[in-house]
Amino acid sequence: MLQEIVTLGSEIARADSCLIYLFDKEKKTLVLRSSKNPHPNLMQKISMRVGEGITGWVAQTKKPLAVSSGAYQHPHFKLFRNLPEDKFEAFLSVPIMNQSGLVGVMNLQHQKAHQHSKTEVKILTALGKLVGAAVENVMLTQMLATRKLLDRAKGILMHTKKISEPQAYDLIKHQSMNTRKSIKDICEAIIVLDNLNSGI
Repeated sequence: MLQEIVTLGSEIARADSCLIYLFDKEKKTLVLRSSKNPHPNLMQKISMRVGEGITGWVAQTKKPLAVSSGAYQHPHFKLFRNLPEDKFEAFLSVPIMNQSGLVGVMNLQHQKAHQHSKTEVKILTALGKLVGAAVENVMLTQMLATRKLLDRAKGILMHTKKISEPQAYDLIKHQSMNTRKSIKDICEAIIVLDNLNSGI
């Protein structure tokens, strides 16, 4: 879904780049989650605090910001050396919102100077509001799916190791930290191993 939003936003703005950052409420940071240009090694690795850089400023103020040229010289700009887009001239950043508040930020960039029209900014700001609810619904669905996996994995550990629920959770969390894999990945591995041991 994020990729579809990236494509649509890029077409509306005729942009050379479109990046979507989603707001992690627990860590209070904006995390790069989707891009028009391929950056597979940077997805979920580039993050910034609210108020940091142009993206963070837009997240903080919940207002769009358009820079027609020299975006890298803007006072709010923050350089990420791994992103070629940091050298682009024009920059339009719009908040992705829903009724609860901030969901993320969409950045549209042009290699050459580009004057963003009022209509362009309004359409993309409206797009940010339209997709805000959809993005949060997808994230909520993913969280619920992970919660179900976690409950099942904890149940397996409690049964096989004769330990309490908090102990089972601590074991999963510890394994996640040691292997640098997500809790979801650890839970899935526990469930697969249990199925294999059960002959399923």
